[in-house]
Amino acid sequence: MKRLKEQQKEYQKRMKELRSNPDELLKVQKEAMKANMDYMKQSLKPTLVTMLPIILIFTWMSGHLAFEPIYPDETYSVTAAFVGEMDSAELMTDSGTELLSEKSQEVKDGVSTWKLKSSAGEHTLTVKAGDSEQQKKVLITKDLKFEEAISVYKHSDIEKISINYNKLKPLGDLSLFGWYPGWLGIYFIFSIVFSLSLRKVFKIY
Repeated sequence: MKRLKEQQKEYQKRMKELRSNPDELLKVQKEAMKANMDYMKQSLKPTLVTMLPIILIFTWMSGHLAFEPIYPDETYSVTAAFVGEMDSAELMTDSGTELLSEKSQEVKDGVSTWKLKSSAGEHTLTVKAGDSEQQKKVLITKDLKFEEAISVYKHSDIEKISINYNKLKPLGDLSLFGWYPGWLGIYFIFSIVFSLSLRKVFKIY
């Protein structure tokens, strides 16, 4: 890439000198275009080689490191969405979960939300609306683990039940001008910094 970059600079210099000679200028332009294509191919090679493992890594991270865990006795919320018109819905909990809001909630704009807290372990929440009843599991732990955030139900008046997790901030409270980057954002930041640093070290500008 360094060699090709130097060739590009040389071609640019020659093209400036050949402005008064269109035939020779055209030949140099064709050579310069070929060098540009070769440079682009060399630039894309690392991207293509790293693309597959990067996709696999971030697919795994989005499934396992996307949210903060819900800690024991921490307040969290659950939202249920409904199909059709509903006046109210109920949330039933197991013995390890305490409801912090009313058991029966009004359905507003097709959704109802409850606040609750639970002891450590796996718990089962049951939403009941009309003739439909659906269950959703929630994991309470200090480890970086969580149950699936959203469960979707077919052929039911209850369309989905969501555990409203807090998104995981890999950098904690450190922000970049108010932006808290996720794993993908961190990857792009560090890849750009690393790439620019390597180019500087190898004098590829």
